[in-house]
Amino acid sequence: MKRYLLALVAGGALALPVVVAASDGAALYTEKTCVACHGPKGSKPLLPNYPRIAGQNAAYAEQQMKDIKSGARANGQTAAMTGIMHLVNDEEIKVLAAWLETLK
Repeated sequence: MKRYLLALVAGGALALPVVVAASDGAALYTEKTCVACHGPKGSKPLLPNYPRIAGQNAAYAEQQMKDIKSGARANGQTAAMTGIMHLVNDEEIKVLAAWLETLK
């Protein structure tokens, strides 16, 4: 899945394609410590009550991460992620969600 960003040039908008590589999602997954609880490829969680996130629908995963970050989703299962999500911006959330969807 390719993602494109909009670049602003001299006060005007010019659409320039910027491909967000799958490796960016993989790097973010490790950098943001997702790997610690969800496993190297999102399919082997540390604890049985942590979700398997490999192959998760990107739109769903993105919304869940945003809801945890904002506090809209705040239950016992979100406690660990609440402490991490302030380190992840919205564009990184999109990249992570897109990458997770590609995993099996």
